[in-house]
Formats: sequence, C-alpha cells, structure tokens
Amino acid sequence: MKVRVERDALADAVAWAARSLAVRPTMPVLAGLLLSVADDVLSIAGFDLEASTEIEVPVTAGETGQALVSGRLLADITKALPPHPVDLAVDGSRLTINCGSARFNLPTMPVEDFPKLPAMPGTAGVVDAAAFAAAVAQVAVAAGRDDTLPMLTGVRLEIEGTGLTLAATDRYRLAVRELQWQPRDPGADAVQVLVPARTLAEAAKSLAGSDSLTVALTAGGNGEGLIGFTGTAGGRSSRTTTRLLDATFPPYRSLLPADHAAVAEIVVPALVEAVKRVALVAERSAPVRLEFAESSVALSAGGEDEGRAEEQLEVRYEGEPITTAFNPQFLLDGLGALGSTGARMLFTSANKPVVLRAVPEASARPDHVTADGNDYTYLIMPVRLPG
Repeated sequence: MKVRVERDALADAVAWAARSLAVRPTMPVLAGLLLSVADDVLSIAGFDLEASTEIEVPVTAGETGQALVSGRLLADITKALPPHPVDLAVDGSRLTINCGSARFNLPTMPVEDFPKLPAMPGTAGVVDAAAFAAAVAQVAVAAGRDDTLPMLTGVRLEIEGTGLTLAATDRYRLAVRELQWQPRDPGADAVQVLVPARTLAEAAKSLAGSDSLTVALTAGGNGEGLIGFTGTAGGRSSRTTTRLLDATFPPYRSLLPADHAAVAEIVVPALVEAVKRVALVAERSAPVRLEFAESSVALSAGGEDEGRAEEQLEVRYEGEPITTAFNPQFLLDGLGALGSTGARMLFTSANKPVVLRAVPEASARPDHVTADGNDYTYLIMPVRLPG
C-alpha cells in the first residue's frame, strides 16, 4: 500500500473513524483502524463488534493495499502533523508516515485478523442530517446510563409513513421528539426499534454536516438487528452501523398526561441561571424546590446545615398555586434541550409528572422546534417533598 493524501482530510477522517474503537478491546485488532487503498480512494474503517465506522477519502496517487494500525495512535499522529501532504506506505510489517520533515514508523497488525465489517442494511429512507442530529440530541439526554437495564439505555425509533418518532427514558424523565422524513416506501408497515443512545448520538452528531442522511435498517431478532447511516459531505462518503438492542422499551405513551390543571410560561435562560445558582448549596442529587404562584416562581434549596439559597423570578402562571421540586440537573437538561428562549411547564398536580414544551414564537433554534411547538416533549418526575 502506498498513497498520498491531504493532511487535514486524513486527520478528520481518522478522527471520525476512531469513534468506534473499543476503550478496552477484547482483542488487539479491535483497537486498530483498517486502511485500504483502491481506485484512488483511501478507506478508513473501525469496528468493535457492536458499532462500525467507515469513511472514504480521495487521494492524489496510490497503490492498492491494506494496513491495520493502532487507531488511537494514528489519530494522535495525524492531528499533530504539519500542514503538508501526507505519504503513507507499507514497508514489510511497518507503516511509514511522511509529512514535511516529520516521519513516523508504526507496527502493523495482521489484516486477516480484523473482523469483517457488517454489510449495510437495506435503505429505509432519507432524513435531513442536521434536523436528525438535533432531534437525537434532544432525546438522548433522557436515556439511562445503567447497563444493567439495557431497555433504558436506548433510543426508541418509531417509523410510520413520513413520520419519525424518537423516545428515551431513564424512569425519572422522558423525552419524545417527532420529525418528518422521506421513507423509501411510504406504505410500508410501521417499525419500532431500539438503538443504543450513546452510539446513535455520536453517529448523528458526526454526520450532521452531511448533504442528506440515508437510514438503513434490518430489524432482526435475537440481537441480530442492525441500523446504518450514510452521509456525504465535501466529496467524502461516511458510513456507520450499530447493532440494535434486543430489549423491550417501556410503554411510554401512557406516561404523557392527557390534560393539565396549571401552566407556567417561563423565560428559559433566566430560569436556567436561577436553578444553577440555587443548586450550588444543594447536596448531590438534592432537589431544587419551586413554588409557583400567580405571577412568580420562588426557587429554594439547601438547609441549615449546608447553607440555603433562595431566588424569585417573574412568570406567567395560570392555575392554583403549586409547590414542587426537581433534580436540578434533570430540569436543566430538559430546559437546555428545548432549543427555545421561552417554554411552558404543564402541571397536573404537585406530585405528578410535569411536561416541558417550547414556546414556538420565542424559539431561538428553529432546527429544534416546528411552528406548533409540540414536536418535542420533555417529561420530568418531581421529587416528593417531606410532609
């Protein structure tokens, strides 16, 4: 293998492909990136047996061949190279990297030991890459981090006609986002799959700059299901796949209140800053208390032993006065995910879940919310107060 490639293009591609590398690989080859040259294209691939990445980079000159090298080391090296074209060449069991006056010589691993990348599933449809990345980010914030509860560590993806619905929950909050897409077959049966939240968020974010995003899907059972994404930007094609979670997602729609008894309209930046300040005196996971009245909300946290903080903000509030409390980080996550400068908090009672929705006319990030403001819902469970 011998190839010349632009430094920035190589560094970006290696960094992107290295996303799928296992932190603690079960086999040495899973820490490697496979470099393949054919038809004036350099392909860089990584695979940890669960998620795979592959990106293509055009080259100015090359000889076909392959090399498997440490992905983390290659990423560090390419990021540090001087701004000159990079020459890669395999010399026996070593890969040489020449860039300006810099020269590196790396050991290679047996290419034949590298697992075969999974084939891309059949195309399900196409979605706007930036809108999809924003939607995934809004929902993934509510996914669980406890691997002993795999059904809560994923994002549920529901496909029906021209609509996509994303949902995630960790039992304490729930995030649901709806958006439109272009299915390959609008009349196909509805599909529901569960995608690992962390992997989906990384893939969507890394492909957000694509001209469009192709979604590929095969929903097999017994852990055999696979979802894939393909994006093209700047003449480079990027592909990533991940196995679906073989777990049952909770029936989340039953958690969404059908009506509400009170509503507060708030200015998001002001409430975010107030929650951050008041939470400074709260012990870890201790709640922030919110008392809503006709035209204000009083925030408080802490006690005599650890110190106490109080703050009051003006709000528009309709309904009987309500006193409730939330985990401050969960509340901040929801407010930050709304993507708007205004929001509504919908209450049924002090101890029932509260719904957060954006106020569309105050939206500062139109890629997050549509005109009706109801395509994103963040539901948060209050913390029960003593007495």
